[in-house]
Amino acid sequence: MQDMNTRETRLTDMLDPARASAMQAALGRGGAIAAGDALPPFYHQLYFWEARPPGDLGRDGHPRPGRGVIPDMGLPRRMWAGGRLEFHGPLRAGEAATKTTQVESTSRKEGRSGPLAFVTLRHEIAQAGRVCVTEMQDLVYREDPGPDAVKPIPPVAPVDEESAREAQFDATLLFRYSALTFNGHRIHYDAPYAREVEGYAGLVTHGPLLAQLLMLMAQEELGSLKRFAFRATSPLTLPDPATLCRKGTRLWVRAPDGRQCMQAEADV
Repeated sequence: MQDMNTRETRLTDMLDPARASAMQAALGRGGAIAAGDALPPFYHQLYFWEARPPGDLGRDGHPRPGRGVIPDMGLPRRMWAGGRLEFHGPLRAGEAATKTTQVESTSRKEGRSGPLAFVTLRHEIAQAGRVCVTEMQDLVYREDPGPDAVKPIPPVAPVDEESAREAQFDATLLFRYSALTFNGHRIHYDAPYAREVEGYAGLVTHGPLLAQLLMLMAQEELGSLKRFAFRATSPLTLPDPATLCRKGTRLWVRAPDGRQCMQAEADV
């Protein structure tokens, strides 16, 4: 890994309870969130929007690399590959918080499908002078798929779970999640773009949405989270549902055809 420069961004936001309550509704979870309530884990994704004018956006709807903290790696396709989170204390709805982001590292390598570039971002979310969440976000950049591109063989998901939950996804949920997180990535709402440009079978269910559901499952079944790590292993596309699985502190997402879409580890 190559250390990058220390450029950083710092955003301050009021953690509006209405936005968290809207997330609860979108996920079909009961109970509104009021000012002073502790936010569920990973709900900080709803805040700290970086609204850019159209000229600062790339073809995929994301802010164009090189115009912010993320360097331009010279490859067009971006994917959120995974992340690691530490929860030092709860974030409270209705109170101001600050998110500081730095580039932790970058690297490049040649994969089976062509060149790959990796960027790891470090986010710290602080409230009332205390860091509440530290998040390492792993991004992968790659070339567009060629007409003869060989798709990677996805891993097979385990079937020995101790608990399982069925999750349904549709275009409405993907739209609402994109709106709540201010995620402009076209693979989640523009089906022709997802298929014809980025080579997916259809609209792609957000990796962070799958991670969010696994975090909520882990907290409800194991207790308050201290750490959580996840890695995307295969895309889930509409109209496929998924099975959220847990065995001990290991969690994963299984697609209907048995492939593993995400793996995770919780620490409570």
